[in-house]
Amino acid sequence: VDGDANRELFEEQVELILKAFNEPSFSHHGKHYDIPPDVFYRGETMGEITLVPRPLNTPVECWQPIVSASQRGLDFMARHRIKGLIGGGAAPGGASERVMHQWRETLAAHGRETELGEDLMVGFYLSIADSREEAIRNAQPFYEEHVKMFGPLNMVAGLSREQIEATKDPSLAPKAGIPCVEQLAVEGAYLVGTPQEIGDELEVVQERYPGLDSINLSFAISTPVQQVIEQLDCFADEVIPRFRPAQ
Repeated sequence: VDGDANRELFEEQVELILKAFNEPSFSHHGKHYDIPPDVFYRGETMGEITLVPRPLNTPVECWQPIVSASQRGLDFMARHRIKGLIGGGAAPGGASERVMHQWRETLAAHGRETELGEDLMVGFYLSIADSREEAIRNAQPFYEEHVKMFGPLNMVAGLSREQIEATKDPSLAPKAGIPCVEQLAVEGAYLVGTPQEIGDELEVVQERYPGLDSINLSFAISTPVQQVIEQLDCFADEVIPRFRPAQ
C-alpha cells in the first residue's frame, strides 16, 4: 500500500536486471539487494557475478507500459533508455498524444532530441473485414465480453462506476452508454475496416507522429484463436507492405 516504497523497490529491481542483461559481469549493492553477497568462495571474496546464459543481443531492448505517465516514471525510463508502450490508440488531442509530447520533452531534458513518437509503441485493437460495417459487427460481441471481464477490474478507461455496475446486468448494459467498437474506432483506439482503410488510418498516424515506427495489435478477450490468426495474416499480407521501405 506504500506507493513510494513500491516504486523504490521496483526501480532498484530494474537497475539490477539491466546490469545483469547488459554487462559481462556485474555487482549491485543497493538498499534492497546485495549481489554478490559478501561471502568467501573458492579462496577469495566474490566481487562480481555473471548472468548465464548471456543474452544473444545486447544491449537488451526493454519496453515499459506508460500508464500513469508520472514524471518520475518517465525520467527513470529515459535514464535507462527504456522504451514506452501506450495503449488506447492515437487520437489527435487525446491522452496518448499528451503522453507523447511529455515523453519527447522528458527525453530532451535527458539530452536526447527526438521526433514525436520516437522510442514509443502505440497499441490498437484490430478488426479487418471486407467493409468497415462488417469489421465493427464482427468485433462488437467480443469487445462486450472484454468489457464484462475488465470493467470491474478498472481496466477499461473512461467507464463510470454506474457503467461498470451495468456490465454485470445484460438488461442494463445496452442502455448505460458504454463505448462501443464504432465509438472507439472514431476515437482512434480500434483499427476497423478494410485493409485499405486501416492502412490509410495508419499513414495518418505516421504523418502525425513521424518518430513512431512500432505499433502493437491486440484483440478483445474471447476472440477465437483462428480469427486472430486470420486477422494477423491479413494485416501482414495487405497492410504491412505499404510501410516497408522501397527496395
